[in-house]
Amino acid sequence: MKTDMDLQRDVAAELNWEPRLKEEEIGIAVHNGVVTLTGSVPDYAQRRIAAKAAERVAGVRAVAQELTVKVPDAFRRSDTDLAHQVVNALSWDIEVPGTVKAKVEGGWVTLDGEVEWQYQRNAAERAVRYLAGVKGVANLVTVKPHASPHDVAQRIKAALHRSAEADAKKVQVTAVDGKVVLTGTVRSWPERVDVERAAWSASGVTAVDDRLAVVAW
Repeated sequence: MKTDMDLQRDVAAELNWEPRLKEEEIGIAVHNGVVTLTGSVPDYAQRRIAAKAAERVAGVRAVAQELTVKVPDAFRRSDTDLAHQVVNALSWDIEVPGTVKAKVEGGWVTLDGEVEWQYQRNAAERAVRYLAGVKGVANLVTVKPHASPHDVAQRIKAALHRSAEADAKKVQVTAVDGKVVLTGTVRSWPERVDVERAAWSASGVTAVDDRLAVVAW
């Protein structure tokens, strides 16, 4: 098992390895396997990339994201200008349906509306997260349920059995009214992410409560 000092060193190395990050202003603290990232980054995309990089490190149990976005003067936009960019980005993405709406306040983009699939919800956030001037994204888009709870649970279990990354025997899946609860254990954070992704990929899923524990086997 890695110590907190080992994890801090490995997370720092992973952030340094990530070419999209300017990691010199990112602080790293680790306690009982939980990584806390502090400091500032120039855009929302780097804030998200930093968290994903930390999650990839073996032994990390969770990541607390406390990075702030300080947009450089050259990329600052008024909320009106940024709103026009957001509308254009959403309309040009073929995976984002017209039911998704957006508003901008203080550089923060809030997405709202209803879609039929989780990939459409993800696509809406992806379309705007890399725009210059965005400080954060609140994705309030909801997924409209259109499958029975039994079908949802069975499809997720089948997907886990097909996956080379997940040990389906150690993961339990329950579904009620489109809301999925995942319990059990996984071997690493990336495996936990893979299991959650499989759950979101099932039609009719409106929410995923991920209660999986990361345990080294």
